Amino acid sequence: MSSLQVKSALSQLGRDIQTARKRRRMSVADFCSRIGVSDKTLAKLERGDGGVRLETFAMALLALGMLDRLAEIADPASDSTGMGLDQERLPERIRQRGSSASVRTGKGIKTIPTNLRDETMGPTVLDDDEGTAF
Repeated sequence: MSSLQVKSALSQLGRDIQTARKRRRMSVADFCSRIGVSDKTLAKLERGDGGVRLETFAMALLALGMLDRLAEIADPASDSTGMGLDQERLPERIRQRGSSASVRTGKGIKTIPTNLRDETMGPTVLDDDEGTAF
């Protein structure tokens, strides 16, 4: 019941794992013992069979020194679609102010673009023309 795109992606992942194993000159027997599977399961994994457990893929990536890549797959910080949807849900008045913020310093209020602010600058104060902040 899998889509063609999913089958293609799993197939590519299996081929990539096989290529990485071969580049590291790891035999089938050695790789199987490292990830705790039989040679039949490894063959399924390298074909991209959708019935192979996710844990088996993760163990293969660990044995290849690539487990950190798995952690990055669905990282919310790199989810541009999700972040864009969150931005659209903000009230208009907040979206407009998202490009810069006012910071109260010893010499008055200074507007600093958000991409240049950092945690060492102290508290951020959003200020409007009447001098009220929220």
